[in-house]
Amino acid sequence: MNLPASMKFIDHGKGGDPGCMQIASGPLPAPKPGDVLIEVAYAGVNRPDVAQRRGHYPPPPGASPHIGLEVAGRVAAVGDGVTQWKVGDQVCALTPGGGYAEYCVAPASNCLPVPSGMSLVEAAALPENYFTVWANVFDRGHLKAGESFLVHGGSSGIGITAIQLAKAFGATVYTTVGNTEKVAAVKKLGADVAINYREEDWAAALWQHTGKLGVNLILDMVGGPYIEKNLKSLALDGRLVQIAFLQSSKVEIDFMPIMVKRLTVTGSTLRPRTVEQKAAIAQSLLANVWPMLETRKICTIIHAEFPLADAPKAHEMMEASTHIGKIMLKVRG
Repeated sequence: MNLPASMKFIDHGKGGDPGCMQIASGPLPAPKPGDVLIEVAYAGVNRPDVAQRRGHYPPPPGASPHIGLEVAGRVAAVGDGVTQWKVGDQVCALTPGGGYAEYCVAPASNCLPVPSGMSLVEAAALPENYFTVWANVFDRGHLKAGESFLVHGGSSGIGITAIQLAKAFGATVYTTVGNTEKVAAVKKLGADVAINYREEDWAAALWQHTGKLGVNLILDMVGGPYIEKNLKSLALDGRLVQIAFLQSSKVEIDFMPIMVKRLTVTGSTLRPRTVEQKAAIAQSLLANVWPMLETRKICTIIHAEFPLADAPKAHEMMEASTHIGKIMLKVRG
């Protein structure tokens, strides 16, 4: 491909509110050995992007300082040693940063083929959520068929992914959402029970729905007062996996349920993991999940698309939490 000398990207300067993000121009990043350069068609908008814009989620050493953790598009160039991709291939990729741009570098092993029959905007909505859910619900949380599973924020990108995958692998799925429209949406995606936390105490409702047994696994991104409620809502030998804190990460808590019910409390972040660790997740997704995407047994939900220059509006929507599914940036196409 004939590559331009410069590209447009989103610069968030020193960070701050959404208005700090502006279109800027600069040189294309160069793929290092093992990397590919992607001509970006779409980029996904995620909560970690908001955290980075605010100055709370710095990129790992050596990564692009710019925002954007998932993209889809065409391979524009390959670094030394890359054999699995060639120029012109359509891919979606988990990136270490820099996705809000016309061109983005990603490790070749952290790229996946665009599922057959899927558009580039749908494919760009996959990596961050599917890598996160697979790593935490299945690798770390060890969810098995026949178990019960609760995911908070069921209408978020993480939520809709976790609901569908847990259901596809044979779990009974519970979720919490914030309004009746979201209740209907997550039930359509496969949730067995959806609890509107604005109308009732979700922990009390869950306790009744489970026959006062609790659930086997909880995936939480809220934190704060949810942490103690999560522990009380787990069944014997239950597992809590924490992946974010929309509220506080510091709480005063009674640890007795952990001991009495033999609970496991764990958690993880995705971005700091090594390229090799992410590559292993990619291979698990390719083997276990991509066939279900190609047959449309599971899908992604696109709530809204914004042009790249409207990244501030996309972040405002993310922070308002009114969306059901993914918010996307259209870069080209």
